[in-house]
Amino acid sequence: MLSPRLSIVQVCHRLAASGFVAAFDGNVSARLDGRTILITAGNRNKGEITVEDIVDVALDGKPRQRGPVPSSELPMHLAIYRSRPDVHAVVHAHPPFATAFAVSGTQLTANVFPEVILSLGDIPLVPYATPSTEDVGKALMPFLDSSHAALLSNHGAVTWASTPDEAYWLMEKLEHTAHIEWLARSLGGVQKLPPDAVDALKRIHPYSST
Repeated sequence: MLSPRLSIVQVCHRLAASGFVAAFDGNVSARLDGRTILITAGNRNKGEITVEDIVDVALDGKPRQRGPVPSSELPMHLAIYRSRPDVHAVVHAHPPFATAFAVSGTQLTANVFPEVILSLGDIPLVPYATPSTEDVGKALMPFLDSSHAALLSNHGAVTWASTPDEAYWLMEKLEHTAHIEWLARSLGGVQKLPPDAVDALKRIHPYSST
């Protein structure tokens, strides 16, 4: 099993290889315990990041070591961890199709894909907040309990899960969903599942257990 630092590095490399980030975009974090998280340093290309670029930070936002400066999106990560004690990893990126929905102010259609209902829950379009400020976390607060992913208006996307790997796979699922919906809209529209089908899915695999 990889160490938390190596898991973050691996996820960063996947984000870059998948085209979900460009230049210094994106940030990844993991909760070590009740007091400490690891987060990528700011101004680092995610395809080239190493374990030396991972910063220890206390939940009050103070670095626990000298060295690289944490990502400027640290306040958003901290807000998620403080609100969701069960969450142990956060990924923020700019995958093209999901971000296209976010910057156009277009909500992804709910209750279309069984896999999305079961793995992501609702995918809210969070109102715009200035990046790198605590306002991003505040804007996310109303949506954290009903999902594992969100679109950030005029910004990008964020996912949260139990491990960095899981948070990355959710980001991949979110981008795949946005791509498919974009194609479906070009074919004339998106067909939603009927309410009874959604209820049946949730009975088989309630979201709270995903």
